[in-house]
Amino acid sequence: MKLTDLTRRTLMASTAALALSLGAVPATAQTPEDVLIVGQIAEPKALDPAAVTAVNDFRILMNVFDGLVRYKDGTLEVEPALATDWTINEEGTVYTFNLREGVTFHDGSPFNAEAVVFNFERMLNEDHPYHDTGPFPLAFFFSAVESVEALDDTTVEFTLNAPYAPFLSNLAYPTGLLVSPTSVETHGADVGRNPAGTGPFKFVEWRSNEAVVVEANPDHWEGAPGLEAVVFRPITDANTRTAEMLAGGIDLMVEVPPVALSEFQGDGFTVHEQAGPHVWFLILNAKEGPFADVRVRQAANYAVNKEAIVNDVLEGTAEVAAGPTPPAFAWAYNDELEPYPYDPDRARELLAEAGAEGAELTFYVTEGGSGMLDPVAMGTAIQADLEAVGFDVTIETYEWNTFLGEVNPGLEGKADMAEMAWMTNDPDTLPFLALRTEAWPDQGGFNSGYYSNPEVDELLEAARVETDQAERARLYREMQTIVQEDAPWVFVANWKQNAVTNDRVDGFSLQPSFFLLLDDVTKD
Repeated sequence: MKLTDLTRRTLMASTAALALSLGAVPATAQTPEDVLIVGQIAEPKALDPAAVTAVNDFRILMNVFDGLVRYKDGTLEVEPALATDWTINEEGTVYTFNLREGVTFHDGSPFNAEAVVFNFERMLNEDHPYHDTGPFPLAFFFSAVESVEALDDTTVEFTLNAPYAPFLSNLAYPTGLLVSPTSVETHGADVGRNPAGTGPFKFVEWRSNEAVVVEANPDHWEGAPGLEAVVFRPITDANTRTAEMLAGGIDLMVEVPPVALSEFQGDGFTVHEQAGPHVWFLILNAKEGPFADVRVRQAANYAVNKEAIVNDVLEGTAEVAAGPTPPAFAWAYNDELEPYPYDPDRARELLAEAGAEGAELTFYVTEGGSGMLDPVAMGTAIQADLEAVGFDVTIETYEWNTFLGEVNPGLEGKADMAEMAWMTNDPDTLPFLALRTEAWPDQGGFNSGYYSNPEVDELLEAARVETDQAERARLYREMQTIVQEDAPWVFVANWKQNAVTNDRVDGFSLQPSFFLLLDDVTKD
């Protein structure tokens, strides 16, 4: 039987089991041996690592592609992958990588230094013949790269325009994953529907709003994975995803709703938790409308009862956020900052000072998406808190990819605030991409609320070229102090990620990167 036929039968069986489980008749589906069925939180946007930004998509990509380097298991430390080793010159501006030999892409084309050059030139060089297969929203990660040169088949050299502390970490991020040049040349802008990497699993098919199917790559440089195949199913509704897990229609569920965790405490399931660099916040439109006034932005931070959200909505699975940097980056985190306290009286005072009593707000909320916790319930609680101090809040709710299409281009002319969550790899990433003036959406960044502070810009620029980690940490801590005072966001929560597996799954663990690494997973 073909793998695609097998997975279609699996989906039919799990759907039938779900229908029974929602009724009065108990039922469980039997997913096939050696095929892992994963309940994802949304349909992926694309499977081109250079063209996407959501962890939901990254969870698939990390199993299909490799990069030059990767994060060591259980850490955010960088270790070799397609590069066996590397050297850095004294100035910190030239990185020379020695490449693994004998590796081929899934389409049979060779992995070599020219393939590495193709990937980065495609993303960074506007004159490259395949640059139009973008856009490449996280090309910011490699803005310091001045040139990429193949010295020979197995040696590639990156020259930077200045020392750039996050460079290796950014190479380990999915934006640094390497795509087959042949697949780009063959499929052009559709390469995101026809991916070919060198990873432990090979792409088989993508059935829209139903499943992405990948199969084992027996020729992977680390050896064949323990599974025959993985099926990633988009199940946007958290309650439906929970019901599918309980019914046996999926083997692994990511982002378990806090209220559902207790349902998986008994025999037959394992709940996995892992702290990581996550921050959940509200983008405030600082360019126009009520939030153009810093006093109104601060009022929103005082108005929201974050402790109640963490304890009552998130069931204690998160901590209140104090600023833009997650505490998981302990070396760079400013632990002297205290979160905005819940103080509705102070919020009302600030609104009165700003003449903003009764201000009307349009609030974008998503049904579910990468790292978004319980976004509708959280959005509703936040709406109530804001209205209690005098705001007039209208919620507009969107499906995840539609939501990103509304928020990422910027809130100007559309909304006053929007939910957002980021899981990052370095303390540089989120503020550099979402808080700098040059990261406004019309300049290719994710500063969708148009926050601007020249002092913050200077600190971020200095931190990313600082090679002394203690000084770099000082710069980040100073940035956090300023940003907290400016309040471009409502800082809500830092989440501890979770997932649940059934008792047939072995070898699974969550990563602090928030990615799913499935090459060592097996099913009994």
